[in-house]
Amino acid sequence: MRYVCLLVLMASFLSAEDGSAIYKERCASCHDAPEGRVPSLIAIKAMSGEAIYLALTSGSMKSRAEGLTTAQIFALLTYIAPTGGTQTPPPSATVRTCKGDGAVSLAADSPNWKGWGASLTNSRFQAASVAGLTATDVSKLKLKWAFNLGAVTMARAQPVISGNRVFVTTVTGMVYSLDRETGCTYWGFKAGAGIRAGVIVGEINGASAIFFSDGGANFFALNASSGELIWKVHPVDHFATVATATPTLYKGVLYQSYASFEEALGADPNYQCCTFRGSVVALDAATGKKLWQTFTIPEPAKPTRKNAVGKQLYGPSGAGIWATPTIDEALGVLYVATGDNYSDPPSNSSDAILAMELRTGNLVWSKQLTQNDAYNSGCEIPPKTNCPESKGQDSDFGQPPILVTLGEGRRALVIGQKSGMVHSIDPDQMGKILWQTKVGVGGMLGGSQWGSASDGQKIYVASSDVGMGGVADPKAPGGFRLFLDPKKGGGLHALDLATGKIAWSVNTTACADGRSDCSPAQSAAVTAIAGVVFSGSVDGHLRGYSSSNGAVVWDIDTARDFKTVNGSAARGGSMDAGGPVVVNGMVFVGSGYGQWGGMPGNVLLAFSVDGK
Repeated sequence: MRYVCLLVLMASFLSAEDGSAIYKERCASCHDAPEGRVPSLIAIKAMSGEAIYLALTSGSMKSRAEGLTTAQIFALLTYIAPTGGTQTPPPSATVRTCKGDGAVSLAADSPNWKGWGASLTNSRFQAASVAGLTATDVSKLKLKWAFNLGAVTMARAQPVISGNRVFVTTVTGMVYSLDRETGCTYWGFKAGAGIRAGVIVGEINGASAIFFSDGGANFFALNASSGELIWKVHPVDHFATVATATPTLYKGVLYQSYASFEEALGADPNYQCCTFRGSVVALDAATGKKLWQTFTIPEPAKPTRKNAVGKQLYGPSGAGIWATPTIDEALGVLYVATGDNYSDPPSNSSDAILAMELRTGNLVWSKQLTQNDAYNSGCEIPPKTNCPESKGQDSDFGQPPILVTLGEGRRALVIGQKSGMVHSIDPDQMGKILWQTKVGVGGMLGGSQWGSASDGQKIYVASSDVGMGGVADPKAPGGFRLFLDPKKGGGLHALDLATGKIAWSVNTTACADGRSDCSPAQSAAVTAIAGVVFSGSVDGHLRGYSSSNGAVVWDIDTARDFKTVNGSAARGGSMDAGGPVVVNGMVFVGSGYGQWGGMPGNVLLAFSVDGK
C-alpha cells in the first residue's frame, strides 16, 4: 500500500551518514535562500516524510538526489526532520486549560467511541442510544468548537471518545486529552515519532489508561487522566515497521497489527528488496509484555535473484496489515486483512483475510482474495529494477473486515478493497466466498481505501478512484508538479449484506470551480448511525447521506480557516484516512490531509445540533 510512513528510522541504519553535509552539498543553495516557488527548509519540514522521499526518488528533486544511497536519503530526511510539521506543539501541549482533575470514567454506561470501529466487530456504526443523534438532527449540525492540532499538514488519525474525554493523536507525535463539550485541554504527551493511528481506552489495575503505537512502532500505555507514561515497549524488530492501525483491546490483551514503508524503498535499485513481513502482536495490557507475534508470511524471506545492478533480492515479503484487528468472541479468533507482497515470489497470504487464535496467535485459516499481487514503488520508476516479475496492481486491503450477522445463525465478514471489489466471506466455513460486488474502478489509490461501515442491513462503501496527473511548471521545484483531477473519483455505495446487490450508489459532484488541490475522491473511513451515513472527501466536504436512498441530508465544507479553542487559527482541508466519530449528540472529525496533492490542514472539528 502506498500510504507509507518514512518517519521511522533505526539509528544504526543512519549512523554512518551525515544528513547535514548532504543537505549543505545538494540542497542548501536553493532552500536556504529560496526564490519564486522554491520552498524554504521550514516549509519542507512541514511536509510529510512520504512527500519528501518521493520527491527525492521519483519526483521533482530526483536529479538532486542522483547517486545517493538509500541510507543517505534517509540520513537527509532525518536531518530535515519531516514530521508533517515543526516540533513546536501548540499551547495546549504545555498549558492546562481545563478545570478539574481530568479523571476519566470507564463506567459501562459512559458514552464512547471505542478504538477504530466503535466495536469489536469494527462496524463503524453507532447505535442511537450512544450516538444521541437522530437522522432528523443531522441537518441541524453546526460547529461547536475547533482545536488546532499544531504545525502539521495532515490531520490523519481519528479521535476516540471515552465519557467526557476526547483523545486525539497527531503526525508530530502528540497525544491530547480534551474535554468533549468545550475542547479545552487536560494534558498533552509527546511521543518520539509521528503517530498515524488512534488510541484505545482501557484500564490497568483499575485505573483508566490509553494505548497506542507511534510511527516508530513503539507501543505506549499512558494514564488516561494525567497523561503520565505507564510503560513503553518496542515489540517488533524490522527497521521499516510502522503502525497505521489503532490497537484492539480485549480481556486485558492488546492486539496491534503492523505494516511497513519498505514497499517504497523498492524504488531504489541499490536497495536489496525486500525482507519485511506483516504481523500481529499480542501484548499484556498491564505490563506491555509480548505474549505472541504471528507473521502473515510464516518463513523469513530468502535470497531469490539479483537485480540488474547486481543487488541481491529477497522474498516473499510484505503482506503488511494496515488496519485494526476484528474480534470474533464466539470463535475466540481475530481477523485481519493483509496488503500486497513487495517482492517475488507472491505468497498466498497477501491481499487476504487471516483468522488467528486470540490466545496463541496460531493461524486458523487464510482466504486470499487477490492472487499474484506483488508490487513495490520500483514498478513506477524506469528502469523498474526492483519491480517483481508478477507486477501486481497494489490492490491490497487498507481496512478491517466487518463481522456481521445475517440471520438464521449465519454470519459474514464483509470488506471493501482497493481493487474496487467488495467481498463477503463466511467466517464459519474457512472464509468461503458468499458474494463479491464491484463498486469502483480500483488502483493504487483507488477503490475502497480506509474503512466501510455497516448498520446490520447494508454495508456502506466509499470509493476513492482519485485522478492524478502532472504538468510542467517552471516555477515549481524541478519544473514539474502533480495535480488532482477535480472531476474524477468519489462515490458512496450501499450493498445488501445478504446478497451483495447494490441498493443505491451516489457519485460525488466535481470540485467547485477555482478550488486547487481538490478531488471528489472519498478515501476516508465511513461512519454510520441509524438513518445516516457520514463520508468525508478529498474536496474538504463532510457529507451525511440518507441510508435509505443516498440523498445528501447534510454537507459542510471544512476547507477553510477556523477560530480554535487553543490559540491560533487552524485550517481545514482534504479528508482522508480517519473518519468521523459520533457520541452523545456530537460529531468529531479531523480535517486537512496534504498527502497525494490534497489540501493540507491541522484542525479537529466538533459539531452538535445548532452548535449547542
